[in-house]
Amino acid sequence: MVPAKIFFTKGVGVHKDKLSSFELALRSAGIEKCNLVYVSSIFPPNCKIVSKDEGLKLLEPGQITFCVMARNETSEPNRLVSAAIGLAVPSDPNHHGYLSEHHTFGEKAEVSGEYAEDLAATMLATTLGIPFDVNQAWDERKQTYIASGNIFKTTHTCQSAQGNKDGLWTTVISTAVFVSMD
Repeated sequence: MVPAKIFFTKGVGVHKDKLSSFELALRSAGIEKCNLVYVSSIFPPNCKIVSKDEGLKLLEPGQITFCVMARNETSEPNRLVSAAIGLAVPSDPNHHGYLSEHHTFGEKAEVSGEYAEDLAATMLATTLGIPFDVNQAWDERKQTYIASGNIFKTTHTCQSAQGNKDGLWTTVISTAVFVSMD
């Protein structure tokens, strides 16, 4: 069973109950109707990235749905939370790529998202044997990865939010959802 398609979505929920806050984040992302099964970080060979709208049309209520999810939550007023998914796709569509999850406190969405993207790209680079300097900044390594000709695309999706000022639970999620299983 190998996914043929994948889409990315994110959401935020706020509620007095932690679980309800998570449910609202799932609703915000559009995936609340699925039975989610978390999987690890492999982007399947020949997998097509589709839009969120197209992907949601492929889901049915109650469906067992595989995903890679980053999730974070807080009940501390004004505490910044973020959850990001990074993606690295190889140039050869017959080779697998990588997805990464990153969830943290105190990082803006851009920083958290770039970190997740860096994680995915570095995992793929090590698999493909691309030489790189771990001490280089992400932007420099990204150029090295792309210049190698072995990595086609890197990107990320991230959701961040400040904790509710009244101390309600605030949950953020970013998710890569697998659809159209073979």
